[in-house]
This record gives sequence, C-alpha cells and structure tokens, in this order.
Amino acid sequence: MKIVITGGLGFVGNQVARHFAKNFPHANITAVGRSPRAAPSKIFEKLEYVSSDLTHENLSFSWLKGVDCVFHVAAKAGIGGRFNDYHQANFIATRELVKASKKYGVRQFIYTSTPSVVFTNQNIQGGNESLPFIQSKISPYAYTKAKAEKLVLESNCPGEFQTLALRPHLIWGKGDPHLLPRILQKHRNNKLKIVGSGKNRMDITHVSNVAHAHICAFQAMLQNQNLGGKPYFIGQNEPVEIWPWLNEIFKNLELPELTKGISFQSAYAIGFVMEKIWNGFHIASDPPMTRFVASQLAHDHWFSGKAAEHDLHYHPLISMNQAMQDTLPWLRSL
Repeated sequence: MKIVITGGLGFVGNQVARHFAKNFPHANITAVGRSPRAAPSKIFEKLEYVSSDLTHENLSFSWLKGVDCVFHVAAKAGIGGRFNDYHQANFIATRELVKASKKYGVRQFIYTSTPSVVFTNQNIQGGNESLPFIQSKISPYAYTKAKAEKLVLESNCPGEFQTLALRPHLIWGKGDPHLLPRILQKHRNNKLKIVGSGKNRMDITHVSNVAHAHICAFQAMLQNQNLGGKPYFIGQNEPVEIWPWLNEIFKNLELPELTKGISFQSAYAIGFVMEKIWNGFHIASDPPMTRFVASQLAHDHWFSGKAAEHDLHYHPLISMNQAMQDTLPWLRSL
C-alpha cells in the first residue's frame, strides 16, 4: 500500500502520517510539501519526503505513480492577502492534483476541508451536511476551499475514484502553529476582546481526533467502494462556549481573565474598514479584524457528527478534558 499526504509536514498532515503509520505499519507513506528539505522533527522511519509546490504550473506529479490514496491536506489559510493567491493554492492546485490522481490510477482521494465552506453571519447549531456552500467572497479562504471541495466531491466515481471531504473545525493541540498561540499573543498584548455576547458555542477539534478521522475515512472507503461524493463534519461532539473556555486556559496559564468586549456590529464595521485598508495598500499580513472573523467570533457554529459516525465509524479518540491536559504543558512553554 502506498499513500501520499500533501502538506505532510504541517500540523495536521504530519499527524495524519503518524496515525497512518501506526494503523498500517507496512504502508509506504510520502509527505509532499513546499520546503526544499524536511525538518528532522517531522520525519520518522516510515515517512519519505518529496519537495513539490502545488501552486506551480506544469508539475509532473511523478510521485503519484503507484499511489493508492491521496490525502490532500495542503492549503493556503488566512484572512488577508490576495484572492488570486488563495484561488491558486486552494482551487487550481486541487483541480490539477485531482486530474493527476486520475491519470496515475489513484483509487481514493480524501480532501481536508473546513466548516467555513458553509459559514455565513448566522448562528449554526447542530448543522449537518445539507447546509449550502458559501456564496460570498467575503473570505477568500472559505470561498476557494468551498469551490475546491465541490470539485473533489463531483469527481467521485464509485469503484474507480472515490472521493470525500472532511470538515474539522478549529484544530488545536501541541504544536498548533496558529489558533491558540495567536490568541495567547493577542491576550498578552492586551489586544484581545470578546466579540458579541460571549455566550456563543463552537466546535473545536483536537489534532489527534482530526488525524483519526482521516484514517477512519480511508478504512471506510476500503470496506465500501460505493462510499464517496460526500462531505463530513468532524468534531469532538463537545461544543464549548468559546470565551469561557479561553478564560479557563488563561487561568491555567496564570494570565488575567478576559473581560473586555465589543459588539458584533462594531467588530464587523471595523473589519470592513480593515479590509479596505489592507486591500488598498496591498498589505501582505493578516488584518487584525475582518467581517468574516467578526462573524465567526460572535456566532454559534457547531455541527452534527452523525454522518461521520454512521458512514466513517468515526468517534473522537480523546475527550476535551484529555485534550486539554495533553496541551496545557506545551502552552505553558510558549
């Protein structure tokens, strides 16, 4: 058995590789990434590395020869930057990878998506996979991920080229390069505020559970050649009130409680202005606030895991409490 994981050195992709090696000890695993060389900490005995930038044109994709399954984890995430960069990295790269996978006879294609592909500025409470794709380009990341996910799902061909999409929400854990470290930095710099009522609930998913979901999806595809063409929300099945949850982390790290707040309407207006400034001056960094971020921070967005449980036999490996106990020592070191 041979598999490829794009973004295989990243936070999620490397965990997928390690979980796959544990479950399939005789598999050949190739991680694909943009870095010329792999960091030693990311490489283990059963993992090979190929340097290949999926945003480049006319790639040979020779590393797909003999591959059984592709886990397409790589993506451009963020809230700032040019729309075309997101379109190239998230849609065009996925389109070309799907075409090449078909050419080389890959049988399974598992796409790492995001719940942002269905998010609007409305509350989502127990949402399921019938929610429509986002239509607005308010978030280049969400819009291009939705477009890519749709392409992947429409490419499904039972028995020949099975595809599905996983939508893990707010991934965290040891080694998280984005979510919690950025929040902690903002709080320490006195730049973090509660947006909205402060009572909204969200799904947050530990990286071990996200990796486990990828393995569940692959095993389910092997057992059922008709499985495919569908997305699945992946979570802990334990949505939290995000602001009290963050304050509990701050307490454990001996940081002050977050009490300052701002209304959703004010944050949304500030986001609109920030977007205009950043786009107008072509600023490469992420703006402090956007309309999409304001909407996400102020609203409920948690989802039903019934489809993943039924079709993929996915159940979280570790609970929220276990995940927190595993992550806190690392957070203290930041």
